Amino acid sequence: MPTSSFVPSSTLVMKSHLLNGPNVSFSPSPNSSGSFDEDLPDTIVIHFTAGSSLASSVDVMTNPDSNVSAHFAIGRNGDIVQMLPTNKIAWHAGKSSYKGRTNLNRYSIGIELDNAGQLTQNSRGEFKTWFGKTCHQDDVVEAVHRNQTAKTYWHKFTDEQIARTYALCKALCQRYHIKVIVGHEEIAPVRKIDPGPAFPLDELRARLLNIKIEPARETKISAKSAFNSAEREVVSKKRASVNASTLNVRLGPGTDFEKIQGEVNKGDKLTIIEKQGEWARVSYTATGWVNTRYINEVSEKLPSK
Repeated sequence: MPTSSFVPSSTLVMKSHLLNGPNVSFSPSPNSSGSFDEDLPDTIVIHFTAGSSLASSVDVMTNPDSNVSAHFAIGRNGDIVQMLPTNKIAWHAGKSSYKGRTNLNRYSIGIELDNAGQLTQNSRGEFKTWFGKTCHQDDVVEAVHRNQTAKTYWHKFTDEQIARTYALCKALCQRYHIKVIVGHEEIAPVRKIDPGPAFPLDELRARLLNIKIEPARETKISAKSAFNSAEREVVSKKRASVNASTLNVRLGPGTDFEKIQGEVNKGDKLTIIEKQGEWARVSYTATGWVNTRYINEVSEKLPSK
């Protein structure tokens, strides 16, 4: 990622827990657990929205029925929408753990970037989002995710987004005692893949914190987390379609593992990452395990390079 992407185009500053600067707006969300404890927040968590636009993602995070929220969302043109004051707890991290802490919502500021996330390539060579939009090849990055082993396709973040994310994080570091900057994929690596390899996370935190943080693994999934590597089959980025009306996604390959919040529905398209017995680890807007009886593999394949 070019160094110039981290040069902020304008100054952002925090005043009374609200962001001040050009192209910044406030759209209040009711989804909060109240105020942070003393000396918090001290962590920033970076996400992608996996949505179709900044406006639609903000609509979801300000809807009282959605049970999700974040402090900020950044559009592809660099516009920033704040939804909660930064002294209030947002609902962005979900089940999470990092360096001995659990429930990272209690410690962290959540920043959502308008980005479709992981993409698939069809037989015509088109790059598709999970919601069916075609991305131009100039907006596609092919890279290996830190928690995966094979190259896949990802929606590119714009230079404006990266610059504004840096400027926002810098303003937050100047206002609060920020010690940690992580991706959602590092605090919930079994089930989340954002912000993904298209975002220069390691460089961002190295510049702001002057340290390099090693990727974390989520602690204590299950005693059965002996996902026996001898039984694992890494597949060549196959696609599958859900054939059940609704399908539970779990933290591991078996019904003893907890369900991930939310379900996938009939006709939803999944990318198979690996298989173990009758279970497959799949990627969609998150990652998790599903029973292969309830998915049909499709002929469309992502070409390896």
